Amino acid sequence: MDVSRARNPRPRARALRTAVPLAALLCCAMPLTGCDAASGAKDPAASASPAQDRRGGAPTVATDLQNAYQQVIKDVLPSVVQIQASQELGSGIVFDGAGHVVTNAHVVGSEKRFQVTTAGSEAPLTATLVSSYPDQDLAVVKLDKLPPGLKAASFGDSKKVDVGQIVLAMGSPLGLSSSVTQGIVSATGRTVSEGGEGQSGGGTGATIAGMVQTSAAINPGNSGGALVNLDGQVIGIPTLAAADPQLGGSAAPGIGFAIPSSTVRTIAEQIVKYGRVVDSGRAALGITGRTVVDADYQPEGVAVAQVSPGGPADRAGIRSGDVVTRLGGTDLTTVTSLSEALAVARPGQRTKVTYTRDGREHTVEVTLGEQ
Repeated sequence: MDVSRARNPRPRARALRTAVPLAALLCCAMPLTGCDAASGAKDPAASASPAQDRRGGAPTVATDLQNAYQQVIKDVLPSVVQIQASQELGSGIVFDGAGHVVTNAHVVGSEKRFQVTTAGSEAPLTATLVSSYPDQDLAVVKLDKLPPGLKAASFGDSKKVDVGQIVLAMGSPLGLSSSVTQGIVSATGRTVSEGGEGQSGGGTGATIAGMVQTSAAINPGNSGGALVNLDGQVIGIPTLAAADPQLGGSAAPGIGFAIPSSTVRTIAEQIVKYGRVVDSGRAALGITGRTVVDADYQPEGVAVAQVSPGGPADRAGIRSGDVVTRLGGTDLTTVTSLSEALAVARPGQRTKVTYTRDGREHTVEVTLGEQ
């Protein structure tokens, strides 16, 4: 299965695809019976069907849910902006009252200046890049001038996200600003890899752990926008949408991925405070590698092309020419599988690495570094 980055180059949409190894409905309470407060007599309206409200027909649960949707949209949509680069169009979220906006790194690309349209601005505002962190596909830009009524979004705890939870995706799909789609959380803890520039679909090449999978429609232009729960909290940033190569690369409906809010906050807070990421929290082995194949052209490991001097692999005795085949409990066949294994590890973690040298297998213990 492929994934497409949810961004939109103007003036027309273009699907950008990259490879992805894919590794309780909320209802409002409704009284079934009721009593008159003064007499204790049974409320006549309460004898109606539970599926009807007092106006005689509209389902109460549906009405309550609709009201919840509309309240969330009213509260959060003003914090979701449209970001226009010279060639790309995406979305962003107002991070704080100082005018910082968090978005995807693939939305900003290599550019430094942008036009940002907020809910309260009639004309686009200018913004400047603060810093981009492609390894996590996140970036922060800052508005040059604060518009009246600028409202920062509220970020929730993505660790509390549950499968089946109702969510809304807000952004500018295909350039249609302030658009909203709805769905549920389909899965959590996904590790997804983007392609790099020059590969099918382009991208930052990031491998991102802990992503939230959702059935809410994610389309080009949604990148950098908001995935929101019914408490009005941002639980993720929509980043990737799946596409099925067997259908000619057409979108696979209902399979989208969002970077979890905990990751977004960690990276954005560092960029706002320091102007860059000083603590990535991402583990590193300290090698540059490439995928090697066997006699049947099947991937069989990661050949070490270069070892970082003094890095984790170097300290463990791993050398250029070795082929790494296992990290901890994970078999490695490609560079992508190595990236995925490291994405769920932590700097400072001790783990075993298995590699082959001159046809012989070796296993060493490595203390992982930080990317």
